[in-house]
Amino acid sequence: MLKNKETNKSISRDTPQIKKRQKTEMAQNGSDSTVKLIGTWSSPFALRGRIALHLKSVEYEYIEEADVLKSKSDLLLKSNPIHKKVPVLIHGDESICESLNIVQYVDEAWPSKPFILPSNPKDRATARFWAHFVDGKCFESIDAVAGAKDDAGRMAAAGNLMGCLAALEEAFQKSSKGGGFFGGENIGFVDIACGAIVGPLSVIEAFSGVKFLSPDATPGLVQWAERFRAHEAVKPYMPTVAEFVEFAKQKFNVQ
Repeated sequence: MLKNKETNKSISRDTPQIKKRQKTEMAQNGSDSTVKLIGTWSSPFALRGRIALHLKSVEYEYIEEADVLKSKSDLLLKSNPIHKKVPVLIHGDESICESLNIVQYVDEAWPSKPFILPSNPKDRATARFWAHFVDGKCFESIDAVAGAKDDAGRMAAAGNLMGCLAALEEAFQKSSKGGGFFGGENIGFVDIACGAIVGPLSVIEAFSGVKFLSPDATPGLVQWAERFRAHEAVKPYMPTVAEFVEFAKQKFNVQ
């Protein structure tokens, strides 16, 4: 289980069960250097880092950026001077930026089971392909739907997003091999990558009234999303739909 030491108690979403696990030892074969993760509770990308660290049973200090949209801490600016955004993993004296890089780094720096990336080179390449598909095509389509200026633009963007989700549905059906996750029975790299779109999708569904994940069009992804949200490495850290929607209202000044 994840070992997490929350630094900002007033905005912590950690459960008592998580807090009880704070003193458990580092993962077998892992480094004993100090580990910190800078994130913000609403970031689907920071969520990736928390899931990876949880899966590897890494003890770490979670540092919440209180209002990353309006101001950034000195630690964040120092740790990620190029992009100046969360998440950032600090391992000893090293800073690792960008969420997919962080997930891969955690998998390699703490090589004990469970393994996040597949061991087979072809499977690893395939997993990276779909992860980058999510961060590229999928998020571009989500942003286009959210930022559309008129109905015509919104419909075109929604069509592109539907196409992206259809491609992910096909990938899930092929790679899951009858299991509950993209890699089969266990949560892995593609699941963590795809999990970042679950929250944003729920927000645009709430505002648009359109179900982008539906039992008819994407039955596998619908069931996968339910399993993903309920997974013990995800549930303590993933905001609810209501929390995502409320954050979006505040961010975009929508009533």
